Amino acid sequence: MKACKAKSKNTAKYVIGVDYGTDSCRALIVDTKDGREIAAAVSYYPRWKAGKYCDPKINQYRQHPLDYIESMENAVKGALKKAPKDVACNVVGLSFDTTGSTPALVDKNGTPLALLPEFAENPNAMFILWKDHTAIKEAGEINDLARQSKIDYTAYEGGIYSSEWAWSKVLHILRNDEKVRKATYSWMEHCDWMPALVTGQTKPEKVLRSRCAAGHKAMWNEAWGGLPPEEFLVKLDPLLKGMRDRLFTTTHTGDELAGYITPEWAKRLGLPEGVAVAVGIIDAHMGAVGSEIKPNVLTRIMGTSTCDIIVSSAETMGDKLVPGICGQVNGSVLPGYVGLEAGQSAFGDIYAWFKEVLAWPIRNILAKSKVLDKKTKEALIAETIDSIIPALTKEAQKVPVSESSIIAVDWMNGRRTPDANQLLKGTITGLTLGSSAPLIFRALVEATAFGSKAIVDRFIEQGVKIDSIIAIGGISQKSPFVMQTLSDVLNMPIKVIKSEQACALGAAMFAAVVGGVYENVEKAQDAMGAGFSKAYKPNAENHKQYLEIYKKYQALGKFTEEKIFNK
Repeated sequence: MKACKAKSKNTAKYVIGVDYGTDSCRALIVDTKDGREIAAAVSYYPRWKAGKYCDPKINQYRQHPLDYIESMENAVKGALKKAPKDVACNVVGLSFDTTGSTPALVDKNGTPLALLPEFAENPNAMFILWKDHTAIKEAGEINDLARQSKIDYTAYEGGIYSSEWAWSKVLHILRNDEKVRKATYSWMEHCDWMPALVTGQTKPEKVLRSRCAAGHKAMWNEAWGGLPPEEFLVKLDPLLKGMRDRLFTTTHTGDELAGYITPEWAKRLGLPEGVAVAVGIIDAHMGAVGSEIKPNVLTRIMGTSTCDIIVSSAETMGDKLVPGICGQVNGSVLPGYVGLEAGQSAFGDIYAWFKEVLAWPIRNILAKSKVLDKKTKEALIAETIDSIIPALTKEAQKVPVSESSIIAVDWMNGRRTPDANQLLKGTITGLTLGSSAPLIFRALVEATAFGSKAIVDRFIEQGVKIDSIIAIGGISQKSPFVMQTLSDVLNMPIKVIKSEQACALGAAMFAAVVGGVYENVEKAQDAMGAGFSKAYKPNAENHKQYLEIYKKYQALGKFTEEKIFNK
């Protein structure tokens, strides 16, 4: 696609929000005047889709940087192709959000090692996806050392460091791959690398690092001068010696300018030269911005996992530290406010897991049937698998709460919050010979709602006020059954944002700020917000019954943690 050169007669100003999820990259073009979504396109990661570089048995999930590059080009060009011809020439801003913590080891030029020929097929040289749990041992060592130190460097990250976060993952790779270790100069988060890539400034010491990622995932805090000191890191492992000097001291919020798109990338994407590029942040935090988050409003980003985001003024928070969450960082969501993060390591992934359990005979027995011709067989398999969740939902929602006798705990991918523990596993109890697939599915839906309640209760117990809940993400758009169950369990109304691209919309809002259209993100939110499409109100009787079931959930969780999967 050719870069823009001619001046358009169209005086409107547009921005592009690029949202990297677990499976795909989405590009959304937005009119800065009113938030009207002009066009969008999605591009799936080809290597990830093929199942490369991952090993679910050991919780290894890696993504190749080429997946990110190729999908960005496809998504941005795809969105521009759908838009009116004069839109591209009037794009003034670009912003990225990504999953996190998703770091990669890089060389002196800031190049992820997997882009070098000798490491092209090495998973350890790739981006380590947020849900990779191969670094559980390293996370435990970080926590042990933090408890022994004069300063607890995990204090602003809920007091428990996770295997899902940067230092755990980086140390795990350095310990387990000598060739990668020798080639490593520094490391970089995905949300930092994308703006650096398109602005041509990738040298690790010069990249503007996201406060969102650094504060929530890398133990960065102004209180101790940035990252943990060299002494702490070397005591953790001598392999980290010198790493801190090759990283960063200051961090930046999403409304800050990372730079301007290079001529090369302008040409590759079909954009005008000089488009302003914002500092990147993590997808859930960006989704909260896109959903018009305000103080004391809890935003739930509901997809394969969940992230719960709330903001509060520094005056309100004072010296308060909320234990067991994924951190509280000044400016990580809305500049000028403390952003607090929590979440569940698995939500939609649990439903997908159960679907795959039920689909096993379809994929492995029906697929080998000689009764049907190949075309008919493939169509039948696809139709049947696609119908599993809708059929389960239809039957499960017929069951009264009083007859919901199966209890499940939602830790199939460990527990993120409250109180991170990735060693934990899920449990199901109360099964009988009459336990049907819809009844088990209902128990799994209730378990994810109970896990959500544990998070909400932790915030409230610690004095964090929650006035209302906003939901975004695929599940909030597609499953009234899950949303009503959640509302009943929490005993709170839940509003669902109208836009299906809340994260990309949030990125577009920040792009409008760095593009000079709005002076701050609050004004961008007011002008570009999409509003809400649905609202769920709790059923008081259901809530009363769920309180009793929740006690059983808590008891089963305690037994699971203390008696079965204790260290």
